Amino acid sequence: MTQVTVREALAEDAAAMSQILRDILSVWKSERPSSVAHVSTHYVNHPDRLRCSVAVDDDGEILGFQSLKRATEVNAYGLPEGWGIIGTYVNAKAAGRGVGKALFASSLDAAREANVTEIDATIGAANESGLAFYDAIGFHTYQSKPGAVCKKYTLA
Repeated sequence: MTQVTVREALAEDAAAMSQILRDILSVWKSERPSSVAHVSTHYVNHPDRLRCSVAVDDDGEILGFQSLKRATEVNAYGLPEGWGIIGTYVNAKAAGRGVGKALFASSLDAAREANVTEIDATIGAANESGLAFYDAIGFHTYQSKPGAVCKKYTLA
């Protein structure tokens, strides 16, 4: 098994990140945006970004990515200002290799550096693997919305 390394996402990673996102959204039958331009503006270069990390294998192939943003006063999730907003996307072929956990360690460092006390993950209610992943890394359900489960991680 190859080693997983986590690093900051770069502009040139947007195409590979976009492909991972497109593949996942296809399985979910979701119409959410996934273009290279969207990934670049919504994840890699987002103005509220605390960290956007990619996990790469020994050959430099991107296996997944995770975005951590700070919730502003008005945000799409209705979260309290200052909370973290996290999203995780891992290539299906890399599932079970610790990619998500490695990405979260990097995001957790960024959250601590930014004095974030709560991180929200809003997951599709039918996304069993996503729900299980966030449970496994210490998130707890705090709210349900139509079609979604809201989990949060509280930093000590």
